[in-house]
Amino acid sequence: MVEALNLALKQEMKKDPSVLLIGEDVGIDGGVFRVSDGLINQFGKERVIDTPLSESGIIGAGIGLALSGMKPICEIQFSGFIYSGLEQLISHAARMRWRSRGRFTCPMVIRAPNGGGVKALEHHSEAMEAIFGAIQGLKVVMPATPYDAKGLLISAIRDPDPVLFLEPMRVYRAFREEVPEEEYTIPIGKAAVVNEGSDVTVVTWGAMRWLCEKVISAHGDKASIELIDLRTISPMDFETILASVQKTGRCVIVQEGSQSFGVAAEISARLMEKCLLNLQAPVERVTSPDVPPPYLRGEMLTLPSEERIWRAIEKVLNF
Repeated sequence: MVEALNLALKQEMKKDPSVLLIGEDVGIDGGVFRVSDGLINQFGKERVIDTPLSESGIIGAGIGLALSGMKPICEIQFSGFIYSGLEQLISHAARMRWRSRGRFTCPMVIRAPNGGGVKALEHHSEAMEAIFGAIQGLKVVMPATPYDAKGLLISAIRDPDPVLFLEPMRVYRAFREEVPEEEYTIPIGKAAVVNEGSDVTVVTWGAMRWLCEKVISAHGDKASIELIDLRTISPMDFETILASVQKTGRCVIVQEGSQSFGVAAEISARLMEKCLLNLQAPVERVTSPDVPPPYLRGEMLTLPSEERIWRAIEKVLNF
């Protein structure tokens, strides 16, 4: 995924001189995970800009650049550091189109590694996409594979509105996938049906897709599992979820974030509103508990596991 993201950045910066990258250590060091490795050598320090340690300043500068005709890509080293920039994100970037009644847009991307499972420190393993999904005017994207990462990032850079692009650290280098050299886009707001099935629908996104695919590989002979990768948190492609659950009659939602007030809760509520009579079992959620991300010793005890996902699937199948 790291290589796919680097290729997307390189191709868009080469194609469009208004695209530039700003953030802490994105230039000389190539980013904390080396996603921007080599870009400063190709495009120079005027377009790959190392900033002071100020997330509010990075996002605020990005807004100013976007309103001035540029297309900034703001890297925040970890998604848990975005919080100090929320005022800029909520009060200005996300509201610019609304505030100006469409006269101005804010074409910027905020990139940030997201999620746990890599034994990182406090504020380095946050999975709080539900907070960002509640910000009207902000699009929230989370790819799960290298192929999707490249196509979605190119779409995000070309989008006229602000896009928060969350990159699951756990799968940065977890597996390899063929990614075309040529440019391609994946539409923001469209989920992917990863595996077709008839018994139960499993909905997930980010690094949890990787776990769900492992569950299907291990237990696919026991149940026909339809797997949906949401890909975009907001705007959400609920139509694809609805069509699947109307077919299978059962749904398990797997999210890395904590249970209360999460994306899984939103999907579950919509399913109750739209297809209650199609459900053959209550919707089941597999999440982390309502606690802050723990330190490395207890981290894997809180995150969803293959075992917990399969138990949830068995529960709805045997209801």
